Amino acid sequence: MRVGFRQGRFADAARPNWDGDGPRPIDWFAWYPAADGALETALPVAPWPQGWFNAGPAALDVPLAAIAEPCPLVVFSHGTGCNGLQFEWLARELASRGMIAVAVNHHGNSNAEPYRAEGFLCSWERSRDISLLIDNIVALNAFQGRIDGNRIFAVGYSLGAVTAAALLGAIMLRSPFEPGANLGRGPREFPDLADHLPRLMAESQIFRESWARMSASYHDPRIKAALLLAPGRSVQGFSDDSVAAISVPTHILVGGGDALLPSARWLHERLRSSALDIVANEAGHYVFLPESTELGRNADPASCVDPPSVDRSAIHRSVVAAALELFSR
Repeated sequence: MRVGFRQGRFADAARPNWDGDGPRPIDWFAWYPAADGALETALPVAPWPQGWFNAGPAALDVPLAAIAEPCPLVVFSHGTGCNGLQFEWLARELASRGMIAVAVNHHGNSNAEPYRAEGFLCSWERSRDISLLIDNIVALNAFQGRIDGNRIFAVGYSLGAVTAAALLGAIMLRSPFEPGANLGRGPREFPDLADHLPRLMAESQIFRESWARMSASYHDPRIKAALLLAPGRSVQGFSDDSVAAISVPTHILVGGGDALLPSARWLHERLRSSALDIVANEAGHYVFLPESTELGRNADPASCVDPPSVDRSAIHRSVVAAALELFSR
């Protein structure tokens, strides 16, 4: 089945952007089964950083295929400092099999715009992005009446897996960057992140209001299953009881060489209905990013080059198979 692609922006009028001069933006990217005769071409956008990653073609802004039944919806939350287009390799495969797959850029935490400390510190805002995405995408003219509300699923990578867990009902009790958390001063993309916390708390009302929402519930009962790829350390800030109360089927995939493997195990041990699989013994954290170009491998070997024993393409195929199995139950 040919794959269609469209993109757009939703705005959350209930939350300001981090500058406080407008609503919070939610840029989205959708891959979906395309109507017969659609012509697939190179996308006008590609996973950032530009030129580092491969991306397949799709038919731009064409109608949805004439499928008898409504389509399942898969929503994707990217890793910290990444972007929704890096879901392309999985989204295209799901779309070619009759699903509508939609990813977002999380404001202030995506490399599609300048990084903001607020966007990295207040990760719970990402869960609200996904719920608002679902609210709006089902009402979008292109998909209205064509999405099966009983088959909505989530995929999250790294911090996106933390986002997905919150959507399933996990409650964040503490940030990994607050004093005493002992989980590091910041991620690779923002190594001095914890140092910004006192300043933002003193100077930004928008930040203080968000920080106060840390332990709110972001449970979205519309999500019926979740695929969690290499969950980030922040899962260990969830309350044990809230994680143990989750009954939604989850499948956790992680590389055996990922430094965050303990976080994946921590989450799996507390979830009531989860499976945990090691995709390859030497696979690292970035194996779930798209396949890399020569430019990417030269520019950033850490995220673009795998050990000789690791076949990123084969791992991606195994992720597709896991998603299809989980979402077809």
